[in-house]
Amino acid sequence: MEMLSAALDSSHINTIVTAYWRVSVVEVTASTQSDLVALVEQGKGKSGDVIAAEFQSAGRGRLARSFEAAPGTALLFSLYIQPKRSRDDWGWLPLIAGVSVAQVLGDFDAQIKWPNDVLINGKKVSGLIAEVVGDGVVIGIGINAAMNTSELPVPTATSLSIEGAHNRTRNQLLGELLNIFEVNFAAWELGSDEIQTKYQDLSATIGREVRVEYPGDRSDIGIAMSISNSGELVLDSGVHVHAGDIIHLR
Repeated sequence: MEMLSAALDSSHINTIVTAYWRVSVVEVTASTQSDLVALVEQGKGKSGDVIAAEFQSAGRGRLARSFEAAPGTALLFSLYIQPKRSRDDWGWLPLIAGVSVAQVLGDFDAQIKWPNDVLINGKKVSGLIAEVVGDGVVIGIGINAAMNTSELPVPTATSLSIEGAHNRTRNQLLGELLNIFEVNFAAWELGSDEIQTKYQDLSATIGREVRVEYPGDRSDIGIAMSISNSGELVLDSGVHVHAGDIIHLR
């Protein structure tokens, strides 16, 4: 746990990542996502910019949810990219990020719950949010790192510390994750759709009976069959799920 809670160090992280990335670290902020979105909107953000924080007072998750973790217990960061591929394909970007997180946590047999929650032993260890801003996308990622059981946000969550990751630092984790994301993103940029196969191989959702909960108390139940070319979850009924909460039933 001591290694996972060791302070973030931008100079260390920037020696790990490729020249594509520029990582900055702040001690405290309301939200790395809001900070990076603001920089982009002001014309100051560039593709490859990353902001990481030790603590967020107003962290943001999917579907307008809040997220908070005690200082030093989570890896919290946002990155900005400017895809050259058609905007019609941008729905895959948060899924690419989910694949990248699962790959960097491959030692724990991490899987992805559609669309991009990352699970270890069926419990959530990471989630993310993606926003189109200007000519690009800001992706915010949170990974439960050094949390103990009492610090978990919900009983269905876990952390790297709980799962036995005691020989890695958040600096190493962030550097490795950014480099893996860059490889996946670059291949996708060049027109490769290999990410679809990678996603399905890592999916904890495909093949399972699920309940889809939509805003407004509407829901669907069915077998998750595949991922569409635009990143939607396809049920055996033919329904294409663009956004919603997925509950694994069995």
